[in-house]
Amino acid sequence: MKSILQKVKYSVVLLLVLLLLYLANLFFMRPLLLDHFLAKELIIELVDSPEALTSIGLFDALNPITGHNSKWSLTTLADEETDYQESLARLEVLQGYQTDELSDDEKISQAIAVFSTQNSITGFESFRFHDYPLNQIGGAHLNLLEFMTDIHPIRNKREAEDFIARVKLLDEVSENLLAWLEQQQEAGIFAPEFVYDHVIRQLKEILAYQDQHPLRQVFKDKTTDIGLAPEVISALSDDLGQAIDEHLNVGYGGLLNYLEETYDQANQHDGVWSLPSGDAYYQLRLRASTTTDYSPEAIHQLGLSEVERITLRMRVILNDLGYDPGRPVGLLMNDLNENPEFLYDDTPDRKALVVSDFNKMVEDAQVKITAYFNRMPEASVIVKAIPEYSEETQAGGYYMQPSLDGSRPGVFYANLYDIKQTPSYSMQTLAFHEAVPGHHLQIALNMENEALSLYRRFGYGTSAFSEGWALYAEKLAVEAGLLNNSYDELGVLQSELFRAVRLVVDTGIHYKKWSRQTAIRYMKDMTGMSDTEVRTEIERYIVWPGQACSYKMGMLKILEMRERARSELGDLFDIREFHSVILDHGQPPMFILDILVSNWIARKKLNEPDV
Repeated sequence: MKSILQKVKYSVVLLLVLLLLYLANLFFMRPLLLDHFLAKELIIELVDSPEALTSIGLFDALNPITGHNSKWSLTTLADEETDYQESLARLEVLQGYQTDELSDDEKISQAIAVFSTQNSITGFESFRFHDYPLNQIGGAHLNLLEFMTDIHPIRNKREAEDFIARVKLLDEVSENLLAWLEQQQEAGIFAPEFVYDHVIRQLKEILAYQDQHPLRQVFKDKTTDIGLAPEVISALSDDLGQAIDEHLNVGYGGLLNYLEETYDQANQHDGVWSLPSGDAYYQLRLRASTTTDYSPEAIHQLGLSEVERITLRMRVILNDLGYDPGRPVGLLMNDLNENPEFLYDDTPDRKALVVSDFNKMVEDAQVKITAYFNRMPEASVIVKAIPEYSEETQAGGYYMQPSLDGSRPGVFYANLYDIKQTPSYSMQTLAFHEAVPGHHLQIALNMENEALSLYRRFGYGTSAFSEGWALYAEKLAVEAGLLNNSYDELGVLQSELFRAVRLVVDTGIHYKKWSRQTAIRYMKDMTGMSDTEVRTEIERYIVWPGQACSYKMGMLKILEMRERARSELGDLFDIREFHSVILDHGQPPMFILDILVSNWIARKKLNEPDV
């Protein structure tokens, strides 16, 4: 017995020694395994972000120790400098791994991490203050509120108190943002004037809220739902009101003052060409967003050719439906947008009806698309209306991923601000894009894919992949027979045309020096979309340069790879296997995805098992 205990003791000591050696190697030397290095970097980044910990949800049981649900990141200018130095060190470590010591998967991870890190370094060194953190569609002032209303959990009194604690820090968050804006001002960079107009209006509306404040409403609903005593809710609500008045309003008031004081310095141009080294900045944004080295001119010309091709197909359908062949497609689609036959009545329950219909479309798509995939996500997805405080300047829809612990489903947010934004014939394609088989299917599957390394699941993502997939998903839904009639197909084609037009207008604005009005006019003439949609979209592209090009560039690459695989494999081609190759490797850049598909084709030809 004594001998057995002694062996156990030695084994425990040995394990502890090995663990200490492993940790020493992981944190003080170059880790032996690249995946371990990337996982360590990702975990450090995650631990440094209270918002990320809250969003994931898996660590909430540790919140009494970590306190992450009561904190914000509070990033300062000095923190950004530190992050930059860490990026330089990370790149050196990444490039120190020799390819002959890496597995095939690690070689891919290395290429992705180097690509991402190099882009970050270039962005900091040359274009640190070229962003617009206060903007009308994804500005910090909106994101903070949306995080509190939609992400922060309230399942008990502690989390309700954490909610209030976070609100009390919003003045400090705003102070850090102001410090960044003042550095941007010294660099001579200001947002366009229309951005100032929108954000000033939004901030004034937020500051004017009283009892109808979105934070008050959500807090009241959530604390009531969990059954807290009325007197407890009342006391907590009073604390929240004080936090809003003394911290949120003070912080947001400071942001408003800055904008009003610098209004006369607002950029009178719309494109980033007008910023210092603007052309080089735009090329970097295109590279990061499309994960290609296409020039702005090449993307512009590709957009023009795609607009022509899609318009011709729409013309055929419109002719078959009996519409005037002498009228431009854009005008005919505008007529459809305004046709009462395709619009919901403006009744008090309109938004609820639209959300209900969207949910039915998503449920129907989930059933019918299953045959095209080897695996469907376990996480559910629901549809909600975009919050009223941001709907006027938001896009037509967007998606928010589920929590890892399953406590929060994926959400497809639909913009129901303008009746003409949701003609019935365009609703299916939006549901395909944002939910199934689009964003929700792809993102939820990735989150649930335990075969991937931590870095490949959560460490990198690009809109070329995610948005390219979502646009491809719209086309796939048509091929799978999910549409009801020719009008629904027009909705899908209008959506694809809209993304092709994006290639033209994004490069037009930021490279060819188009004005906002020129871009609005072109998009309106080509697509026939509603005035509200077109204005909102063009203004989005101005504050997010390059991102709008990722959709069509990603979709075209996926389609090119699919047709190449089908042509080379013939009867061996299986659409489910192809989709697994696309979806089972994280969210890689397009140049990496091309390698993955080529390798799969080669294995299929040799009749080798997939890996």
